[in-house]
Amino acid sequence: MSVDWSRMTFHKAEASSIEGTECVEVARSGDTFGIRNSREPDGPVLEFTRAEMVAFASGVRNGEFGV
Repeated sequence: MSVDWSRMTFHKAEASSIEGTECVEVARSGDTFGIRNSREPDGPVLEFTRAEMVAFASGVRNGEFGV
């Protein structure tokens, strides 16, 4: 089942409120998450399962994506 992301409300982190910052926005439909570039709201949306989002968040918390 494909999600119509154009009907969804996307959310951006409050820390991303600085003008000119490149950000991502996230929306959720059931167990499917959509992520898009905040500068291109009509652009493509990447879809992830709940398990994939949990694994990503865990990796961020554990420092797996060294900055």
